[in-house]
Amino acid sequence: MPSFTDQLQKEIFLEDFPKRIVSLVPSITELLVDLNLDDEVVGITKFCVHPKKWFKTKTKVGGTKNIKQDIIASLQPQLIIANKEENVKEQIEALENICPVFITDVHDLNSALQMIEMIGTITNKTNKAHSITQKIKKEFAQLTLPAKKLRVCYLIWRKPYMTIGGDTFINDMLEHCGFENAFKDYKRYPEVSISQLSNANCELIMLSSEPFPFKEKHIYELQALLPSTKIILVDGEMFSWYGSRLQYAPKYFGELLKKTGK
Repeated sequence: MPSFTDQLQKEIFLEDFPKRIVSLVPSITELLVDLNLDDEVVGITKFCVHPKKWFKTKTKVGGTKNIKQDIIASLQPQLIIANKEENVKEQIEALENICPVFITDVHDLNSALQMIEMIGTITNKTNKAHSITQKIKKEFAQLTLPAKKLRVCYLIWRKPYMTIGGDTFINDMLEHCGFENAFKDYKRYPEVSISQLSNANCELIMLSSEPFPFKEKHIYELQALLPSTKIILVDGEMFSWYGSRLQYAPKYFGELLKKTGK
């Protein structure tokens, strides 16, 4: 019986490589697509929107933080893939009564690359996973960074406004593409006031497309309060999805740097 160690250093045991997998993490669901595991993946969350074919055809097992244990049990999975931050600890512990749960813990690019390799190993797709991580490393290595970092604030929520701290994956992505997070001294996802935004000396405010779906109208709303700060919309998936989408993030970051004049 093969054993595997997840990113929380928890050992799990499988009788064989899993033939029935449930993914509770949208960005990892997309990775499983690129690992050619169409037949093996039997359940996904309602937020696993990529690819559209899977979203339309795979069984939905609830939301990332509102998992339907009965539906998962009915799928008779041999492996469940979860994430420390995106899923609820108590719900994951309950799922361990159904089958082994592989828990990921991604907080920067290195741990994302490790996760991809580990998922490749446990699903018997080692070579494919390695080719993905090699492409990601190559694309990031080719990204041209500005001589001076642009001081930015990355907003993920409205009413109240919320940003990202220095211990998040998004912060690591900002650093990798040549930006400095004005709120890097904070932890996780702090609320910020207009006064704090005004006093943070931000050269740029980024409004993410997720989890709050910022639109053009929100630029005008915030611009009226911060007239001297440049405000733009950004693709949240490029900053926060830590699976195989990372292959395309550096190109997006490069275009963003050009757009911001850096």
